[in-house]
Amino acid sequence: MKFYEEMAEMYVGDDVSPDFYGWVFPKYDHVGVGTGTVVNRPAIKQYQKAIRDRAGDKISGGKIIKVEAHPIPEHYRPRRVQGRIALVGDAAGYVTKCSGEGIYFAAKSGRMAAQEIVSLMKGGQHLPTQSEIEQTYLKKYDGKYGPTYVVLDILQKVFYPNNGAREAFVELCKSKYVQQVTFDSYLYKTVQGNNPLDDLKLLGDTIGCLIKGYANAKPDQEFSNPIESQKRI
Repeated sequence: MKFYEEMAEMYVGDDVSPDFYGWVFPKYDHVGVGTGTVVNRPAIKQYQKAIRDRAGDKISGGKIIKVEAHPIPEHYRPRRVQGRIALVGDAAGYVTKCSGEGIYFAAKSGRMAAQEIVSLMKGGQHLPTQSEIEQTYLKKYDGKYGPTYVVLDILQKVFYPNNGAREAFVELCKSKYVQQVTFDSYLYKTVQGNNPLDDLKLLGDTIGCLIKGYANAKPDQEFSNPIESQKRI
């Protein structure tokens, strides 16, 4: 635990996940060690063992106090408002891809939905309709956070599908600009950056890192799971 008192770690590689990442996060008096996958969920125990092996001596001697797994709804539900029922958080599919962030968006969407519905009720004089809730809560939520979901979806598709892409991702993370944009985007929950020159340089670096990554990375381990790999939570 001491090693992780002021540190969190992220691991990539097809040994820990074929389409996501593994992590070690500090949590008060213990650490959370985990991973995730959509395309090969039956192998999750294999990936869980692999992330523990990768963390190695840093967690050796520790006691496993809980083993748990949960589905991660990482895309919007087809219908988030039905009648006077509005979905928020995980129920609405508000977990972001690439990072797997969901707690903030659960709290934020709950507050936004409640505020808009209370406003529509006009002190108890009106029952909001489905259309009114869609035009207020959903429109405002999507307007503020929609671009974040789109960008993170693209990043996951570009950098997580194979070892070559993951190597490119690791290489890019050495950039101070990438580190700053990542930190700011995570802190403010919206896409940051907006420096045209640095963004143009980042595009060139991304292409270069992808070419290098695909050329040097080891081939991914093959797995046969054609039905499961087509499912999205």
